[in-house]
Amino acid sequence: QVQLQESGGGSVQAGGSLKLSCAASGATSSRRCMGWFRQPPGKEREYVAYIYLGNGYTSYVDSVKGRFTISADNAKNTLYLQMNNLKSGDTGMYYCAAAASSSCRLDLVAQFPYRGQGTQVTVSS
Repeated sequence: QVQLQESGGGSVQAGGSLKLSCAASGATSSRRCMGWFRQPPGKEREYVAYIYLGNGYTSYVDSVKGRFTISADNAKNTLYLQMNNLKSGDTGMYYCAAAASSSCRLDLVAQFPYRGQGTQVTVSS
């Protein structure tokens, strides 16, 4: 079983930055692929980014490319999402998610079998 706990959300003005963290525990084979997805208010979930821990490969949704950076510290079992130049459209609940390597695709992040409780990000314009 895999447990995930996000932190780092908050309220910022447009143009500001936040860094989300996700502390992970449990079977490493079940979390070789980790990612972030978000759910804007009143909208469907949408994938944001993922990283394959085996080789560090990353992928992002187009709307965050150049602004967000996903990274992982394997020694600390922690996943990060550095978010810069935040926009009002980035507002939402952000979730950390994990899956085995066979499910490692950007468009599947929101369907990964393991996810945390979420952390709220609010960007005001």
